[in-house]
Amino acid sequence: MTVFAPEWRSLYLETSQGINPYISLKYAIGMVEVGNPVTGAMDTLAVNKIEQAYGYFQIRQVRLDDYYERTGIKYTLGDMLNYQKAERVFLHYAIEIGYRDPGKIARDWNGSGPKTWEYWKKVKNYL
Repeated sequence: MTVFAPEWRSLYLETSQGINPYISLKYAIGMVEVGNPVTGAMDTLAVNKIEQAYGYFQIRQVRLDDYYERTGIKYTLGDMLNYQKAERVFLHYAIEIGYRDPGKIARDWNGSGPKTWEYWKKVKNYL
């Protein structure tokens, strides 16, 4: 028996996109917070002046203060108009809570108390 190897030498490398367990949840929260249900567009530059909530995830100063205490990273409310920075803040809390319970992540993101269940219902509509 004779065996031949190919004459060309090549190596194929493929990179993985990775697993992002929060992609659907980020979209759903964005739709509830700053989304346009008709067009599906989301305003990453949204500012709710009454609640002083900024960006895609509608982050308030109290959240940023807590984030700073936990991570040592100091962001301003204006920074939350940058999607990547706002996403880092959101993901910090989502990872801390655990990806297996999107309902708990959404409710905790919204605050505390019985109204968070209504928020979760809205988020679930977009999942």
